[in-house]
Amino acid sequence: MSLTYSSMLDLHTNLIKFNLPNVVTEKHFSNNDLDISKPTIIMFICNHCPYVIHYHDEIIKLAVDFKNDINLVAISSNDIINYPQDRPEMMKNLWNDLGLSFPYLFDETQEIAKNYKAACTPEFYLFDANSKLVYRGRMDESFPGSNIEPSGIELRNAINNLLNNKQISPKQLPSMGCNIKWK
Repeated sequence: MSLTYSSMLDLHTNLIKFNLPNVVTEKHFSNNDLDISKPTIIMFICNHCPYVIHYHDEIIKLAVDFKNDINLVAISSNDIINYPQDRPEMMKNLWNDLGLSFPYLFDETQEIAKNYKAACTPEFYLFDANSKLVYRGRMDESFPGSNIEPSGIELRNAINNLLNNKQISPKQLPSMGCNIKWK
């Protein structure tokens, strides 16, 4: 594991198009399948990263708390040859174990991660209903071994402010975690 920080894609960037296999449904899912009346969170995660595992409960809470208000999409872009625990069938097993049903996409070519300038797992990108990036970076200040319980407060504040037409703080800090396992 190599500790890496997110590169912080420029705010107001348009939602970057994607069309990837959804391991949950075993069908392709694209940006055209999103409910365009809702904001969207794109998260780059993987199965084995301890930083992602640290946030499993918070990801579940996001899915429950905002299921009617936002689109949620997770993407794994890791090299599965050297990291077989991130293979699509393992991704599907994890989603079933966590009780999640929103799309978990496999970016085999790693093109989508590169387009998003994703560098680590987890990374969170919040787009408004006009598909403009309004928040990117970390979920909160916690990390494995920090003795701080995950709360998702920074990402949640951005979501709630967006949903309530309030300003989102421009003070946004990069996420940190395992580097994406490039081929």
